[in-house]
Amino acid sequence: MSNPEATPGTVVHRDAVPGGRYWSMVIRRGFTLRLVDRDGGANVSMLLYNPRNLLERYNMADTLKGQHTSRLTRGNMLYSDMGRVMLSIAEDTAGWHDTIGGITRDADIARKYGEHRYQEYGNDFYRSGRELFLVELAKWGLGRQDLVANLNLFSKVYAGADGVLHFDPGNSGPGDHVDLRAEMDTLVVLNTAPHPMDPAPDYAPGPVDLAIYRSPPVLEDDCCVNLRPENARAFANTAIYNCQG
Repeated sequence: MSNPEATPGTVVHRDAVPGGRYWSMVIRRGFTLRLVDRDGGANVSMLLYNPRNLLERYNMADTLKGQHTSRLTRGNMLYSDMGRVMLSIAEDTAGWHDTIGGITRDADIARKYGEHRYQEYGNDFYRSGRELFLVELAKWGLGRQDLVANLNLFSKVYAGADGVLHFDPGNSGPGDHVDLRAEMDTLVVLNTAPHPMDPAPDYAPGPVDLAIYRSPPVLEDDCCVNLRPENARAFANTAIYNCQG
């Protein structure tokens, strides 16, 4: 059963993240974070942490192995390295979210787009995904040692018949959205730098709108819990953790 649309009556917070910027917030259990690709072609690189124990964080390998997939879409859950569910993808109109493409580094940006430093360009200077993550992570006492394999929402990377990884620039259109339901309190850290495989010749990362709304109850036929037996077990592990206060 799909989640209902987030309505003004259920939304508790709205925000917007310009292209090439960062954002973070603790999404409490019982709330859903909706991300909207405003213009199409956006990329949202994301990391997740347990705000009660920052050593627990999103684990790409367990997420993919437990759900027998290399990409994410509606029904998938985002596992922590403790076997718990941090967020569930309760709704998704893009249909494919990258888990293996990684983030850009400063050298990648300079090589591809040229040098645009703050000293010459002010707030229009170019930033890499790695730099943006580090700036936002520092606000929570985290740093380079806490950078792990990230998600790239709205981006599609796939293996072609030639065995080579390819990037699909038309994966996400204007208004596409993904709803991330918090199954436990989760620190979400994201940035909107370009995907490292994006072939666009200009540095023009797209903006993302977001809303946080109260999640509807998780029903017995929930698409995420019932996608895989591993999901049901991880969801149960999370319920036990939440009961411990």
